[in-house]
Amino acid sequence: MTSTPVSRRTALGTAAALSIAGAAGAAGPALASPAQASAGEALIGAAGQMDLHVMSFNIRLDLSGTLPGQADHWPERIRALQAVLGLERPTILGVQEALYHQLATVEEALPQHFRSVGYGRDGGSAGEHSAIFYDSRRLDVLEWDQFWLSDTPATIGSATWGNTVTRVAVWARFRDLSTGRELLAVNTHFDHESENARILSAQAIADLLAGFTLPTVVTGDFNAPAETPGAYEALVGSGLLRDTWTAAERRLTPAWGTFANYKDPVEGASRIDWVLATSGMTVHQAAINPFTLEDRYPSDHLPVQALVRIP
Repeated sequence: MTSTPVSRRTALGTAAALSIAGAAGAAGPALASPAQASAGEALIGAAGQMDLHVMSFNIRLDLSGTLPGQADHWPERIRALQAVLGLERPTILGVQEALYHQLATVEEALPQHFRSVGYGRDGGSAGEHSAIFYDSRRLDVLEWDQFWLSDTPATIGSATWGNTVTRVAVWARFRDLSTGRELLAVNTHFDHESENARILSAQAIADLLAGFTLPTVVTGDFNAPAETPGAYEALVGSGLLRDTWTAAERRLTPAWGTFANYKDPVEGASRIDWVLATSGMTVHQAAINPFTLEDRYPSDHLPVQALVRIP
């Protein structure tokens, strides 16, 4: 299924937050509060030439049947979503739960040179996407592919590990145009019900990484608490990858739970969204971003960020 990168789509959403896109700057203060995250300061912002800003963000699908005024109502979340992306400007962004028309909203918030790879989990543009967005002026995609987290990974829509919801992983091999080095990026969304499916999905990611000898970042909603047995142990406890939150030289926020469900985040709650990196990479900063715009959260999940450097 390896193909050329997905081209930019015609913008479909509101452009109200684009004026913020040029405001990304230096990292915000250590242990930023929710109020600071809403005040227009980037926690990490655009990375310099030697570093990569990596973000994982479950943007919450556009769920039919929601009403204006409800926290889940997609048309009223768009401005906040675009504002935080325009402010932070990650070099690599792994999104989860994005429907095809929502990808255009993400693209609209990012500079014009950003591109994405990844299909819907039901094939083509159908179903939720776990797309990887990337800065094409910084990164050149050399190859990419997508596989289903099942015993038949090449079969569209397959689910065989006890999960009733189809799950996928998307990967891309890049050349960093600033340094000439290659790296691998993987983005995924593990099952929310089946522990067996999560463990086997983690093993599938591990098997993928075994086929490459490259610095790697893995982004995802893993639907499992960090620092616990199961999927986390399979990926991090084995030494295959490091959790950028625990490995960071500097954490810019408290250890908030990442599934806040449109409420103020709770320190010490479960981190189910992670940015992982191979051991050779330096992790300068990590953040769990509680951004709001006019008291509106962009998603029921908080974006998770890391500033890393390839050795």
